[in-house]
Amino acid sequence: MRWLVPVATIALLSSSALASSHREAPFITKNPKVDNTDFYLFNSYATGRANFVTLISNFQPLQDAYGGPNYFSFDPEALYEIHVDNTGDAQEDLTFQFRFQNTLINGGQGVALPIGFPDGGMQQTVAIPLINAGAIGQADGGFTRTGAFQGQLETFTVGVVRGPRRGSAATLVSKMAGGTSFEKPIDNIGSKTFPGSSYANYAASFIYDVNFNIPGCAVPGKIFVGQRKEGFAVNLGTIFDLVNAPAGVITDNTLRGAVPNPIANKNVSTIAIEIDKSCLVSAAGGTVIGGWSSASVRQARVINPQGNYQVPTREGGAWAQVSRLGSPLVNEVVIGLPDKDKFNSSEPKDDGANFAKYVTNPTLPAILELLFGTAAPRAFPRADLVQAFATGVTGVNVFNGTNMMPALGEMLRLNTALPATANGAQNNLGALGCFTGRTATTGPMLVVAGNPNCDPAGFPNGRRPGDDVVDIALRVSMGALLSGNAAPSGAIDFHDAVLQDDSDFDDTFPYLKTPNPGTP
Repeated sequence: MRWLVPVATIALLSSSALASSHREAPFITKNPKVDNTDFYLFNSYATGRANFVTLISNFQPLQDAYGGPNYFSFDPEALYEIHVDNTGDAQEDLTFQFRFQNTLINGGQGVALPIGFPDGGMQQTVAIPLINAGAIGQADGGFTRTGAFQGQLETFTVGVVRGPRRGSAATLVSKMAGGTSFEKPIDNIGSKTFPGSSYANYAASFIYDVNFNIPGCAVPGKIFVGQRKEGFAVNLGTIFDLVNAPAGVITDNTLRGAVPNPIANKNVSTIAIEIDKSCLVSAAGGTVIGGWSSASVRQARVINPQGNYQVPTREGGAWAQVSRLGSPLVNEVVIGLPDKDKFNSSEPKDDGANFAKYVTNPTLPAILELLFGTAAPRAFPRADLVQAFATGVTGVNVFNGTNMMPALGEMLRLNTALPATANGAQNNLGALGCFTGRTATTGPMLVVAGNPNCDPAGFPNGRRPGDDVVDIALRVSMGALLSGNAAPSGAIDFHDAVLQDDSDFDDTFPYLKTPNPGTP
């Protein structure tokens, strides 16, 4: 079966490339706890989970595993959200809201030790400066969830808002075992705190079976919140140093993976949801949903001049969004520097009015042309990127319900009816291999049936952890989906020499790997 796609369509990322959303805007660099680094939306590919959708939102970029003594807790003064549009109007219809609370045991002291001589009034009980004073895990693979050795506890609640995220009260998600308060694992401090392989077992015990309390959503799902190994792969320093690599390397397809991932030793803080498809779709949107994530803080903050653990600041006022992420790489290298903070505070429904020029007249191809002499596409406005950026791919993930005129808006779009591809069989170039037949005068056509390179379950049909969005973005931005005349460099296999692949991830929820330890 063949569909003719109006001039190319693959990257909901428009013309981007490199470092999905790490430190992507000036203001968010001041607020790393609410810096949204990657967002994934895909049909679950774990065995027996074919009817489920997984949504993953990562925060706090480029964590060094040894970053103690406080490590990387979520911000209790912030609101972390994952949004779903199931009607095609580029506005949220379901929002999952995460709020955190950090407490110290022992009446707010944490772990405290008796210090001094026991006689003569010389002894005092004194709080230690560390999160823990002994091993949490055991060498035999066992562990203790809490106890005298762990002084800090991080808990959270999850609410579901139907309709506008600020217009209705949230219904709390409940554990199947009872209760609405969830505990988050502490970060992977190191091998003495978690001997042997015990951290993996410890963290797995924080995967909760939950009831989402959405009308008509009777199937239990899963939630996990905790530290994970950085899942993004990119030649980060080289890319931002004006792509400091020989042209012969980044255009030779046999050298994909020639460079180890320089951020593989970093960690991130992950919020992950697995939920039955029936809980997400609607008649108006059909089998397609859109998704993005965000983080917000209060509009007003006053520093406590005598700050303490419980009250370092006083914060109030309405929520103000400071981070946003849908398709990868957009704010990183598509949105111009003057508008990066504006993008982070905006919503998909306003993208057409606010940011259209960055898609119709993208700058990344021009930068690559300046650096390497590889001719940038000469087709303006970039109708291929406008369609991909704002509406989804015809025949793949355009909203297909009763709403026949879906709105424009940047977000990941996922067709929940397309079957997942199993781990180990995924094409790390996503759906790019589905497009064939590019000629001098015509762009490639979307060919699914009988095409061995086609993996329609991959980006831009949502985004899986193993999709190499950097390489996809480079090729599409340079015109891989345009005709040869419109994009002379469109046939070049651009890449960053760092490979992203499904082999880097687990094949069960939450898919991202156990985080790197502070000590090996």
